[in-house]
Amino acid sequence: MCIFSNFKNITCHRFARLYRYYSHTIFALSSGQGKCGVAVIRVSGHLSETALKELASLKSLPPPRTTLLRSLRHPKSKEILDRGLVIWFPGPRSFTGEDSCEFHVHGGLAVVNGMLDALSCIPSFRLAEPGEFTKRAFQNGKLNLTEVEGLADLLQAETEAQRKQAFLQTNGSLSKLYQKWKAVLLKNVAHIEAHIDFEETETLEHGLIDKVTSEAKLLIEEIEQHLNDGRKGEILRNGVNTVIIGEPNVGKSSLLNSLVERPASIVTPISGTTRDVVAVTLNVKGYPLVLSDTAGIRTISDDIVENEGIKRTLKSYKESDLVILVVDFEKYHQWAIINNNAIFMNYLMYYVRKLNVDDLTSNSDKISDMFTKHCIVVLNKCDLDENNICDNLQDGIVKVSCINKNGLSTLVDCLADKLKLLCGDPSQEHPSMNQRRHRQQVTECLRNLKLFLQEMQSDTHSHDVVIMAEYLRKSLRSLGKLVGTVSSEEILDVVFSQFCIGK
Repeated sequence: MCIFSNFKNITCHRFARLYRYYSHTIFALSSGQGKCGVAVIRVSGHLSETALKELASLKSLPPPRTTLLRSLRHPKSKEILDRGLVIWFPGPRSFTGEDSCEFHVHGGLAVVNGMLDALSCIPSFRLAEPGEFTKRAFQNGKLNLTEVEGLADLLQAETEAQRKQAFLQTNGSLSKLYQKWKAVLLKNVAHIEAHIDFEETETLEHGLIDKVTSEAKLLIEEIEQHLNDGRKGEILRNGVNTVIIGEPNVGKSSLLNSLVERPASIVTPISGTTRDVVAVTLNVKGYPLVLSDTAGIRTISDDIVENEGIKRTLKSYKESDLVILVVDFEKYHQWAIINNNAIFMNYLMYYVRKLNVDDLTSNSDKISDMFTKHCIVVLNKCDLDENNICDNLQDGIVKVSCINKNGLSTLVDCLADKLKLLCGDPSQEHPSMNQRRHRQQVTECLRNLKLFLQEMQSDTHSHDVVIMAEYLRKSLRSLGKLVGTVSSEEILDVVFSQFCIGK
């Protein structure tokens, strides 16, 4: 397949630049840096067969996609560098769509460096840039842009849920949905343009515009449903931003350390030890959790540093997806005695007002329904509960002790339930957007579809079919930008900058 098949309407200067760029055969270590048992060196380009013949001393190419054990020699010194496997992938049936080959050698640094030096000695060969193999696969139509982004996410996935979402996207879950919408729009644009060109003839189907309008309404409903997903895909991709808040010395840092099983945050008996936001990343039953310990919230003090810490706490709270509200059992017990009120709900309302996060709660009789955003209430220091008061508290509270570790497994289960609710369960049938770029283009597509409908539903004697057609074309262009059939160098640079050398 010609590497310029997707380049249209480009200037001669740009074509010459692209030709010089893609006329080189590229190579790189594709199995990652550092010592390893086996290293994979990938080569792609029209001179790939030269690499096989020169390094493996082959007179003819081996059968495609078949491993062959060979001694590998440096093309200049003729010294044997290693004995390894070689594989030939003729285009277009290769990852990049070009002729390609791989060398599987021992993973020592000297062996890898020797192989890279040998390849660099072959004329018109050069080291690949970050993401260049994938970029060539995109340019040759082997992957579209959403699949490329899925591949980048797959390389960076740290949890099972992230892996699943990225793999589904790489496998075309999102692109198939967008291609389906694109096909509907393309057909309707053709119908509108046919109406414009042949309106005065009798060759057009009766009610053509009404049919296009009906399909636009259905598409609007489907896109709105896709957009109203609670940003689950984006949250899963980036990790659930979770903040621990509470008064000073209620055990926030101890709770963080207990969950991560290491001293990530400083713990002392001195009130207000934590002055800044301390963030760690956790894998909670396959879901990514970005957990932040924060400065305790209290009445503004004379300490400038502590005041800044409290500001940062409130900022992190506003930006969070999930809140862990930590309550000190001793302080609750003292409040209940002083106020002759043992109802924990009443203390929670008082506590939230004291922390200056009133927007966290609404009027409700149940803890599970009282919060305006996802929240877990943790009652800490329950090891001090000598009279078993905690046993009589209503459901919806996670009772823990960071001293004896009681209740931590329950908290992890509760976190996992919240994470699943926030991230969803990725599937082929219900793919989720996972990048802001996707949401922007889908939103723009929806906006133009609604403008089309608005024009259509105006006075039947005044609506302009030419304007309606332009709205549909703009919607179509937005979907084209999503999958990369309509693209700009800026978008491509951002996407491919996420890759490392060798991919």
